Amino acid sequence: MARRLQPLGRMTLDLELLNCGNCEELKTGVHAAALGLAVVMGAYNAAAWLRRREAHLAINTVLYAALTLWEQQHVAHHFRELRRPRPAQPPMPVEAPAPISAELAA
Repeated sequence: MARRLQPLGRMTLDLELLNCGNCEELKTGVHAAALGLAVVMGAYNAAAWLRRREAHLAINTVLYAALTLWEQQHVAHHFRELRRPRPAQPPMPVEAPAPISAELAA
């Protein structure tokens, strides 16, 4: 069944993933993968620029260097969130057993 989009300004996205503190391992992994790709692509473009001196390679190198810094900040943020102390969860209340009535005890 097709879902209708709500008018702009009234759309909600209730995904727990989007909240800070949820799925931090996944978010860290995604940004770490992007960081790794940015480093590899930046290194390739830098090496190619040193060899061929083409302007687009220099531009790419600068862009990938900026992306590397950007992603490094994201990875660091998610690591900090993973290490942040969480409030202790209160223990689950244990219900006291129901008193044995005198009628059943006799």
